[in-house]
Amino acid sequence: MIITMNSRDLLEGLNIVTRALAARPAKQILDGVWIYASENRLHLTCSDGSLSIVYTNAAHIREEGQTVIPARILTELIRKLPEGDVTLTVQNNRLANIRCMKTRSNLSVMSAAEYPEISGITGGTTVKIPQRILKNMISRVMFAMATDESRPILTGCLLEVSRTEARIVALDGFRLALQKTFQPFDLPENVDTVKAIIPGKVITELSRILPENDAFCALTIDHGRMMIEFDNIRLSTVLLAGEYIDYRRLLPTDFSSQAKANRVQVLEAIDRASLMAREGKNNLVRMGFHENVLTISSNAEMGDVEEELDADLVGENIDIAFNAKYMIDILRNISDEDLNMKFRSSVSPCILTPSSGDEYVYLILPVRVS
Repeated sequence: MIITMNSRDLLEGLNIVTRALAARPAKQILDGVWIYASENRLHLTCSDGSLSIVYTNAAHIREEGQTVIPARILTELIRKLPEGDVTLTVQNNRLANIRCMKTRSNLSVMSAAEYPEISGITGGTTVKIPQRILKNMISRVMFAMATDESRPILTGCLLEVSRTEARIVALDGFRLALQKTFQPFDLPENVDTVKAIIPGKVITELSRILPENDAFCALTIDHGRMMIEFDNIRLSTVLLAGEYIDYRRLLPTDFSSQAKANRVQVLEAIDRASLMAREGKNNLVRMGFHENVLTISSNAEMGDVEEELDADLVGENIDIAFNAKYMIDILRNISDEDLNMKFRSSVSPCILTPSSGDEYVYLILPVRVS
């Protein structure tokens, strides 16, 4: 195999596919990048056994072939090369010779025949979402994925697609994040809704590599697997198995109070109050809505903080407390100028929604205080 490719393009591909590598691969071969060269196209593939990422780009192929090279050291080597054309030569399936200008390196290779087959999805249901919208939806819910492996189903995100909208949901038992996009989706005649529970690692990597443009991303779902294609990148993954929590039952529909305040002012006030809250046992911030005033406070053994903001309250006065970090996470993922909060009681979940429209819903559980 003999290929020549611009070093920046090669590095871009390696940076993308190596995101699929496991920290401790089950097999040595999975520590490598599978390089396949054919018809003036270079294909780079990395996999951890469940998630696979394939990057394809144009290259000058003087001799077709395939090989597997240790991925991390190859990536670092290409990163440190000067910008220009890189020529990769593999002969006798033993060594890869890498040349760039006056730089020469050799790396040991592994047999491509030992690399696991990366199969695509030939059937299933395909939905298309603009890349910018999908990236935005993912980035605004992923903070709420569970990290506790005792409930594996919650370590991923639920994707639901109907004929008129797509939803992405994450929850960890303390908060829930839901983002929606409204557009027509072409589903099979006998299918009203397509669902997939996407692993957290896939969600995380998608948030990093999805471009911010209006080109479409194609998601194909079939029999416990998903394939995601955009630009010159293809991800394929095993989906999480099992039933996701019926999150709709967690969302209250009737409220005794509804409050509105400036989101940035509330975020900054809670951020200041959290300095003291972190010194306490529960990282607790109290919020009191009384007529047209919102009071935000926290206290610990070394002192206390209290701040008043303007607010509009409809309904009963309410005093409620939250984990400061959980509330800050939500406020940072809302871009609206106004913060719209709905309450049933001081011990019931608080709901945050847009003042108008239905693009997102956040839920956060309060902390009981005496």
